[in-house]
Amino acid sequence: MHPAAIFKAPYYAVIFTSLRTEGDDGYAAMADEMERLGRRQPGFLGIESARSGLGITVSYWSSLDDIHAWKADLDHLAAQQQGREKWYSSYTVRVAKVEYNYASGVQSQPSA
Repeated sequence: MHPAAIFKAPYYAVIFTSLRTEGDDGYAAMADEMERLGRRQPGFLGIESARSGLGITVSYWSSLDDIHAWKADLDHLAAQQQGREKWYSSYTVRVAKVEYNYASGVQSQPSA
């Protein structure tokens, strides 16, 4: 996904910010697997991630129901548990509704 990709509003963003523990300990492989599985979930629109010191991953979804279904996915639950136990010293999850967006002169208007 191009970093400036936009989607037809409204949609939802799950913003995951984290501070990592030292070492990889399987983190990169799990992150790749979760992205692969997330892309197969109903309502998944895209993902952007930056990892350097403070990590920020934003995933985009069509609905809150789609977000809740992904959160409850068994493989995702297992990854969340490992994250709490060994990969993150702290993290925050925020869910936001995107009403309007634009990139490089292209914009998405809210649907009526």
